[in-house]
Amino acid sequence: MSVPTTHSLGEWMNLKRFTALCTALTITAAALTPAAAAGPGHRPLAERLREAIAAQNFKDVIDLTPPEPGAARVAGPREKYDPSPAELAAKARVLAVQQGKPLHQTPNMDAAVIELDHAGRPKAVANVLLSPQHPDGVVVPVKPRELATDQVRYRWWDDTEWDVNGGKGTRDVLPGRENAPIDFSSPYPASVLKLMVAFGVLRLADQGRVDLDADYAYDPNPVREACGGPTVKKVRQHFDEMITKSQNEATCSLIKLIHDLNAWDEVNRTFADLGMPTLMVTETIPGNGGRWLGSNMSGLDTAKLLLLVNGGAGVLWTTEQGRQVTRDELSPASREFFLRTLADQGHNEMLSTSNWCGRDYPVQGIRQTVPARWIEQDGTVTVGDAVYDRDVRPCNDAAEVTFAHKTGWVDTTGSDAGIVKSFRGRDNRQYVVVVFCNLGTDYVDADRPADPPGVFPVLYTQKYAKLGKAIDDIMKTL
Repeated sequence: MSVPTTHSLGEWMNLKRFTALCTALTITAAALTPAAAAGPGHRPLAERLREAIAAQNFKDVIDLTPPEPGAARVAGPREKYDPSPAELAAKARVLAVQQGKPLHQTPNMDAAVIELDHAGRPKAVANVLLSPQHPDGVVVPVKPRELATDQVRYRWWDDTEWDVNGGKGTRDVLPGRENAPIDFSSPYPASVLKLMVAFGVLRLADQGRVDLDADYAYDPNPVREACGGPTVKKVRQHFDEMITKSQNEATCSLIKLIHDLNAWDEVNRTFADLGMPTLMVTETIPGNGGRWLGSNMSGLDTAKLLLLVNGGAGVLWTTEQGRQVTRDELSPASREFFLRTLADQGHNEMLSTSNWCGRDYPVQGIRQTVPARWIEQDGTVTVGDAVYDRDVRPCNDAAEVTFAHKTGWVDTTGSDAGIVKSFRGRDNRQYVVVVFCNLGTDYVDADRPADPPGVFPVLYTQKYAKLGKAIDDIMKTL
């Protein structure tokens, strides 16, 4: 290599300084350029998610059990389990839209999205909260290395407090967040909490303390109606029924199984140690696995749990304490079983609505395939006691993605959390999406038609499906 002359060396150094200056100016200009000026495909994911949520205009949703003016409901937690199809049908007959009133305030919603690269690693993350204090949504500052935030004061959900206290909770989920700028009551996760139960079972299985192929004799004491009576089933079967059909009986069985091993404190501590401190299952009954109201999940931590289950390469995130979290927190066999079970989800009716293929209502959400195990010879879907009335085969033929997910519904919860992966050649994308909201089965659209007799009722406002499609459209353009 030749050494530059004095003259050429000076020119070379000036050129280098000029290049560095241009680079610095370019970076500064990019940082100062308004997001809107960058074009829709280049705007921050979080801002686009916020706009998609605000665009749903939830204020015209009907509350079938509105609070009475000047009168507070009796405070105190009530048991909440996903109702059965029969219970839902009976409720639909009793409650009519005419009895309800438009929402008296903005709902609480916690939505999180993690975009994944081709190796399943986090590429971009967004978390948006909606509440009466933030009616247009607020973007949560997320630390990219930790995929975490310390800017939210999470509160335990309480129906009465939401109704009469302006959507504000009074009990902290995490200590030390009193000065956080965003104060938010986390919607009760309903059956999405079963993801935490599933993780706990598989974690113990990896340690050799649970055998998925062994019989588990569930003998509840006391017997609880929602949890069912004594049963003997393989642990693997309980797991499948808990996730794919959202059976409460299976969930109570597995919660009790973890109690039998005195392992719930350990499971909850594991969530915290892995940098997911808002995930917890507490105060359940050791004798029967019932009473789930002591469960909490934030959208961001739930998305991280699914990121781990999905199993991307390398370090997925680093905790505040410096722990590097990888897919190896679960064995390959456990992750494969978890993913396969989520992919066999039977209830595709919130962010995705493929079980009602071809209906005018609800609109189609994320265009996912319906798993073959639920499809009858005529193309309709039956999931346990839940019967859907549409031939889903045309929608399966047109589907763009798979959606390995878990839904949850109670009177004041609508929730959905899962992993979306597109088919080859169909706008390639893969991401994790989580939505928790308090608009459950007590909240309907004003134009919701009556469901045919014997058909599983539409549980949610179709705004969730519209939001699911909007999120999927965003992910196509990133």
